[in-house]
Amino acid sequence: MGRIEDIFSGAQGEGRKVLMPFVCAGSPGPGMLGGLIGAMERAGAGIVEVGIPFSDPIADGPAIASAMHAALEGGCTPAGVFDEIASVRGSVSIGIVAMVSVSIVSAMGGGEGFCRLAREAGVDGLIVPDCPLEESRALGDAAREAGLTLSLLISPTTPRERAGAIAAASTGFVYMLARGGITGERDEAPEIGPRVRELRESTDLPIACGFGIATPEHVRAVVAHADGAIVGSALVRRLRDAHERGGNAIEVGEAFVRELAGGLRPAEGATERGPGSDPSPLEG
Repeated sequence: MGRIEDIFSGAQGEGRKVLMPFVCAGSPGPGMLGGLIGAMERAGAGIVEVGIPFSDPIADGPAIASAMHAALEGGCTPAGVFDEIASVRGSVSIGIVAMVSVSIVSAMGGGEGFCRLAREAGVDGLIVPDCPLEESRALGDAAREAGLTLSLLISPTTPRERAGAIAAASTGFVYMLARGGITGERDEAPEIGPRVRELRESTDLPIACGFGIATPEHVRAVVAHADGAIVGSALVRRLRDAHERGGNAIEVGEAFVRELAGGLRPAEGATERGPGSDPSPLEG
């Protein structure tokens, strides 16, 4: 198994869930990605998603879209992202998954060429949010050949049969959106239990859930059902705010992710469930 599979397998064997923060390469400033990756590991994250900036972000709300545009204006390139990952790969064990547009994949040698470059840099997997299921086979084959996982997205409105097909085309883990619309912080925790139970009938892969997760309580609500919780906009915003104020953004990000990691533990007085388990439909 590869690193991503090992991380989820190890967590499941120990009755743990996986925190998966998202950072935008090139944000909050050039040259900070390596430091952020190390900070995410120290804070208790198991996998970090690295967004490769794209001029037309897919489903991203204001926080991430703004960070991507600023990163591009600051000179961030996919090759530069790979260089920064390679510079720290030997000193961290955290899983690294690149979130990237299929347009960038195509521009960098297609599936085979891009996956080779990603693997050489130390990337463990890919999330390609705008790759249609019908066009994913070649990329999936290239990723598998390079030893990378490939996760496609399943939205709350994806029909059950198609959701099962997307899960079957994914490797490593399934990326399930907790909400429709675009990324961004929300006040209320998402209700994902029924959707996760439905997906588990179609796949044995771990299920990671993102979109609108911003607090330890949100993380706790998500991992009561899913195997991983993905946090993006809330972290990206805090990093940029700290940087713009002249603070130490890496320290701020590490502290926030450590706080979020507290949501991986059951609330005081709650009954801890086994790995991958869901509450009965009769339970509250």
